[in-house]
Amino acid sequence: MKIESRLAQIGSIKEPVTGAVSFPVYQATAFRHPKLGESTGFDYARTKSPTRSVLEEAAAQLESGDAGFACSSGMAALTTVFSLFEHGDHLLVSLDLYGGTYRLLERIMTKFGVTASYVDTNDIDAMNQLVTPATKAILIETPTNPLMMITDLERVCSWAKSKGMLSIVDNTLLTPFFQRPIELGADIIVHSATKYLGGHNDVLAGLIVTKGQELSQQMAFLHNSLGAVLGPQDSWLLMRGMKTLALRMERHQANATAIANWLLTHDAIEDVYYPALPHHPGHDVQNRQSSGNTGIFSFRLKNAAYVEPILRHIKLIAFAESLGGVESLMTYPAVQTHADIPAEIRQKIGVDDRLLRFSVGIEHADDLIADLAQAFDAAKRELGEA
Repeated sequence: MKIESRLAQIGSIKEPVTGAVSFPVYQATAFRHPKLGESTGFDYARTKSPTRSVLEEAAAQLESGDAGFACSSGMAALTTVFSLFEHGDHLLVSLDLYGGTYRLLERIMTKFGVTASYVDTNDIDAMNQLVTPATKAILIETPTNPLMMITDLERVCSWAKSKGMLSIVDNTLLTPFFQRPIELGADIIVHSATKYLGGHNDVLAGLIVTKGQELSQQMAFLHNSLGAVLGPQDSWLLMRGMKTLALRMERHQANATAIANWLLTHDAIEDVYYPALPHHPGHDVQNRQSSGNTGIFSFRLKNAAYVEPILRHIKLIAFAESLGGVESLMTYPAVQTHADIPAEIRQKIGVDDRLLRFSVGIEHADDLIADLAQAFDAAKRELGEA
């Protein structure tokens, strides 16, 4: 069955009593035992609940994994995954990294003796130099946030396997509709499901998908023990959002491609970072390992003085954090999503005071371009350039 059909049918044939095509929200936290030593399969909602179980099964199937785990946020999902590791363990991590992940690694995981080195995950020589006997895993964002760097997943996951390391891939930006890293050799997939999977800026959630029985059992233990699980109402909201994922991702991609190409022609723009563009250094790898492109990209202005008036004058586009929803959002990474990353590291990778990140929604592309154009014009007038 094609992925579009599997998405649309999430939960629709799972309700055994009434045949409801929208799987019910089971608000219960406790479940009756038929008799001593017997269970319906549901005992306590932290361990397993009916609504969440349908979502987790769907996530595993969509990502070609063996087990899925729904968490209370993307950061809760990462915390659960990082709990696989113990004092003295070392991780390799994508250099261009979401600021919240960097904060979790550097300010929390270090307290438990887990350390990380940040590296260009396409540079095998650099990674070989950083690997130690304590290196247990590599965490890959592809595309990265916000500079949209692409990692050759098949190559790097194969390299990690040869070193006895786990491959963890954050698939938030492409979703299983466009990219399935487990099919390319990854062991663990992580999502901030708040973003494209939920898709409507109305549910906070995270997902983990694992490949392999032993790893899935370890993750099930951590998921239950740590308890950062997704509640039934949010599980239902996430399933509802995922039903339209195929339609939304196609529109996100079409809009983002049109706007990225328009921005390239604007005299206020120095560069646009979007893998769909032929000049992007990861363009060919992206086309080989993924069936499409995300709806988010970043662009660099020629003048940092444009930033404040542009963010003040956009109207249809919201100046707001997050990404992946039906509404278009613009973010200033240096002071928002990546503020926890030290300035010298931000500058090194290119997250400077001229970079804006654009999460392109499903509005009409012409309206979004018109909004950008008027905001750019207003900024130029205020700077005396019009």
